Amino acid sequence: MAGKTKRMSQIKQLLRLHHEGKGKKEIARILGISRNTVKSYLEKAAADQMDIPALLRLEEPILEARLHAGNPSYKENQRYGDLTAKTSYLLKELKDGVGVTRRLLWEEYREEFPQGYGYTQFCHHLRQQKVAANPSMVMPHKAGDKLYIDFAGKTMSYVDRSTGEIVKCQVFVACLPFSDYGFAMAVRSQSVEDFLYALRCCLEDFGGAPALLFPDNLKSAIVKANPYEPDINRALEDFANHYGTTTHPARVRKPKDKALVENQVKLIYNRVYARLRKVPFFDLPAMNKAIKEKVRDHNQTRMQQKNYCRQERFLSAEKPLLKPLPEQAFEIKYYRTLTVGKNNHIWLQQDKHYYSVPYRHTGVKVKVIYTRSVVHIYVKGECVAVHPRVFYGTYTTQPDHLCSAHRHYLDRSPDYYMRKVSGKGSEINELFKLIFAQDKHPEQLYNTCNGLLNLQRKTEGETFNKACAMAIEAGNYGYHFVRNIIKNKMIYLPQETEEQPLPEHKNVRGKSYYKQTLLNFDTNETN
Repeated sequence: MAGKTKRMSQIKQLLRLHHEGKGKKEIARILGISRNTVKSYLEKAAADQMDIPALLRLEEPILEARLHAGNPSYKENQRYGDLTAKTSYLLKELKDGVGVTRRLLWEEYREEFPQGYGYTQFCHHLRQQKVAANPSMVMPHKAGDKLYIDFAGKTMSYVDRSTGEIVKCQVFVACLPFSDYGFAMAVRSQSVEDFLYALRCCLEDFGGAPALLFPDNLKSAIVKANPYEPDINRALEDFANHYGTTTHPARVRKPKDKALVENQVKLIYNRVYARLRKVPFFDLPAMNKAIKEKVRDHNQTRMQQKNYCRQERFLSAEKPLLKPLPEQAFEIKYYRTLTVGKNNHIWLQQDKHYYSVPYRHTGVKVKVIYTRSVVHIYVKGECVAVHPRVFYGTYTTQPDHLCSAHRHYLDRSPDYYMRKVSGKGSEINELFKLIFAQDKHPEQLYNTCNGLLNLQRKTEGETFNKACAMAIEAGNYGYHFVRNIIKNKMIYLPQETEEQPLPEHKNVRGKSYYKQTLLNFDTNETN
């Protein structure tokens, strides 16, 4: 039957009039349709297994399907069968073949089947088969459940004032699928540090964290892509643990997994890129400030076929369900396995710096986890040392990590030695005071004190005290001098008698004689 399909309500009128005994010409006149149309529908009704009263009781879509079953010839003929048998091959070639087009596949098809479909029908059936093989699904989304994450394919740029160089930047894009609330930010690269920094800024802008992070398979987030269980970058895992959420990357080459953020990228192109294309930028903060303003306008734009904007839906229904953010911002953790050296320190190559470990772990392999501010050292699951991270100097040493001998060596000072001799006698106390009053290198003084303390432990107390007194009296405070006094038993020698004054005689000139600047010889003085 040529022409437009008639309404089923009108066809029911036609069948009812026929069932009441009206003729074809009268039915055509009453309904205002052609007699051939009436004849055609009556023939279709007669060919149907149901009688007219049963047909009249059917719903209109069902009745239309029975009367307009379509022309099944294309499904039953040989051409359709031949094309259907090659559909999977044709779709695979169209997807994977380099430079393969529909026209090329049609030409090959016609060479194999000269009586096959023309190009238009070939494309029509191929398109139907493709849609049937890859149906789309509408994904329901819960408030505060997911955050889709991606990088825009196109970059933005600014001009470096000092060099005039055009610096291209990657644009991080994210959206919450329930409210379609978006976020965008420019960063220098897609490195792990820049990616997690942008993601942290995103959560801070939202004021909370979703239950699931849904990143693309970008290199900064995924180490090894796998359709089922991808190995998630450890830094991203640490980030998720810090914010009390989890991660589930999209499948490789499956943009439908994150269709909303793909659409968000298109909107960002229109509402950020296009509107800022003529604005010159000279640094990254200025660019991000402009991007933030345009994204805010985008979130406040009324959505089509909805009586609200993205921001209204986010604030009213989604933000209260986000997880609260921790007090401290996330810092990337770096992991190393190192061996403790003989000096009970580890060497962190990144800092070119040594960090101490308790001396009992010398020679042991330790796990080191460090952030930008702190270095943690673990042995068999136990944290044995924590150090502030240092980017200058060479050594960071905690005294309690050293053995007693090394700790003693570092603890040496005048106060340390004065405390050790307190209560051991006035002579040695006085001797140590005089030792530290000398203008010598501290290492020399400390070695002298160590020698004297060792000598005291081996010598009878009174003997040692007398030797110290003799050293003080002689003005010689060295270890060897005190040792020789004891060794040579000089403390037992008789004391020298007091010097007697010389007798007076006239040859003594006196001190006034040596003070004069001019010599005055007395002529009367005999030689």
